[in-house]
Amino acid sequence: MIVSQWINYVSKRLKSAELFYGHGTDNPDDEAAWLVLHAVGAVPDGSFQTWDLPLNPDQETRVLNNLSARVDSGVPLAYILGSAWFAGLEFEVDSSVLVPRSPIAELILEHFDSWIKGCANETVLDMCTGSGCIGIATAVHMPQVKVDAVDISQAALAVARKNIRRHGVESRVTLYQSDLFTELAGKSYDLIVANPPYVASSALQHLPAEYRAEPELGLVSGTDGLDACLRIMLQSPDYMKVNGTLICEVGESEQRLDQLLPQVPFLWLEFSNGGSGVFVLSRQELMRSSAAVLNVVEERKNVT
Repeated sequence: MIVSQWINYVSKRLKSAELFYGHGTDNPDDEAAWLVLHAVGAVPDGSFQTWDLPLNPDQETRVLNNLSARVDSGVPLAYILGSAWFAGLEFEVDSSVLVPRSPIAELILEHFDSWIKGCANETVLDMCTGSGCIGIATAVHMPQVKVDAVDISQAALAVARKNIRRHGVESRVTLYQSDLFTELAGKSYDLIVANPPYVASSALQHLPAEYRAEPELGLVSGTDGLDACLRIMLQSPDYMKVNGTLICEVGESEQRLDQLLPQVPFLWLEFSNGGSGVFVLSRQELMRSSAAVLNVVEERKNVT
């Protein structure tokens, strides 16, 4: 069969299985195209046009093996293929990191236009970096920027290190193993971009199998999903330049955060390509809100 026929076949198989989409694609047709194009060595960026290309036996075997693995396991396709795409770039992934999917990719492609001035020597912190996708994509698309990327997981940082080498940004992306800001003494940044865990612990067991295949450390943050976010809000001003900005993703916890801190002037971003739950606060706004955040933190015994 040719490429288009294989995509149709894979799509039908995916539709007949009880699968969830949201780890690189949001529907079985796109996932089928990704799976087949990967087998033929094509980039899934919309540029492929050779739909009548026949697959050779090795490529057919890869398609069938990867399809079986996806249908039988419920594991995200990115883990099966060993890679995922983010902000137009391919990243190596495994089960020690979340699959890249943040809507922050849209902000990176816009060069954080409203929050970075485009001057030389600007500094960005990628907090909870995982595979390194946000920090590395920022460095690739914004050559004037230097990035520090932080994660508590040594296994995640090993993946990020591979991706730094893959994209040739070793001189501008520095990794730190740190529990949020603990190993960043003396650092200050123009922009902090945080994608911390934000799933409530009680919700994890109810998530689709694809999410439960990801590392719990990168998903869950306390009983309501807000532990890490609150620590980031409280500590960020100490690591920001005078006109610094925090961009933080809390996904499904957006409403809970708004209700918990109604006095905080969150700017919730809208995205052309879908996605939500990303807020922006300036250093000044964080400092004015620090008393309210501290009160909440002190009430939560599991937040230090």
